[in-house]
Amino acid sequence: CEYLPAVNMSVWMILPVSLPVFTITGIWVVYAMALYNQHVCPVHNWLYNESCEEQLPSQIGPELCCTLDNIPLISKCGTLPPESCFFSLICSTGAFMVMLITLLRYAHVIEKHQNCVLNMASLSTGWICAAGLTMVGNFQ
Repeated sequence: CEYLPAVNMSVWMILPVSLPVFTITGIWVVYAMALYNQHVCPVHNWLYNESCEEQLPSQIGPELCCTLDNIPLISKCGTLPPESCFFSLICSTGAFMVMLITLLRYAHVIEKHQNCVLNMASLSTGWICAAGLTMVGNFQ
């Protein structure tokens, strides 16, 4: 009987580890999609030319003229479809995972210790961060 709760708790330990793995992988997938669709320039192109006459999506060929508007920032990679849809999905799922992790941590601290102001502050801060991540993901 005592072994069963330990097994259930070890399954929940996967959640905090999976959050950064999921989000970092998702951000790289969004970057790859934006690069494939020529919405941004590659990271290794550090010589951005400000005198380009054509827009990046209308260019064809191996040499792309990259301007400062095409720097592959996270917000720039997730601006145009189809990568914006995947960016929204990653941010919304990550926000849900943050809310779940902070709620489980809050309950764990209450169970092991007593409820305190610091525990409530960490729950509030986590949920505010999750709300901000939802806003960033869905309103680019």
